[in-house]
Amino acid sequence: MSQELERVYTINLGKALISQSQHRAVRAINMVKEFARHHMKIETIKIEEELAHEIWSRGVRSPPRKVRVRMTKTDDGYVLVSRYDADAESKVIPEKETKKITDKVKTPAKEETPAKEEAPSKETPAKVAPTKEKPVKKETSAKKAPKKK
Repeated sequence: MSQELERVYTINLGKALISQSQHRAVRAINMVKEFARHHMKIETIKIEEELAHEIWSRGVRSPPRKVRVRMTKTDDGYVLVSRYDADAESKVIPEKETKKITDKVKTPAKEETPAKEEAPSKETPAKVAPTKEKPVKKETSAKKAPKKK
């Protein structure tokens, strides 16, 4: 079994605003690496592409003030820094419960589907006729406007 160590941090990137405007996002990336080196005690740091996109999302001049991060120390000897998603961890549902939920959803949908299919077919011709008349009226009004000039 792997002996991976995983921690979640909130990194304050406010000091990145001290640097020049054209170097702020680069400085924010370097601050994340420095933070990871300090807290995880390993020199080799790899930042996931998704986290880099989040930092660069508003451009080079205005990186985010804070970033929520998951740091994972791997067996290969480096630290992987990625975005922290609280939703992904909190929504773990056992398989038995998911089967029950999907069965309940599928049953009413099958009963309602035939009734809905029949109703639109009857209403479709009524809806199509008014839409054909409206564009004709618009075209005639457009032709009248140039005649007045």
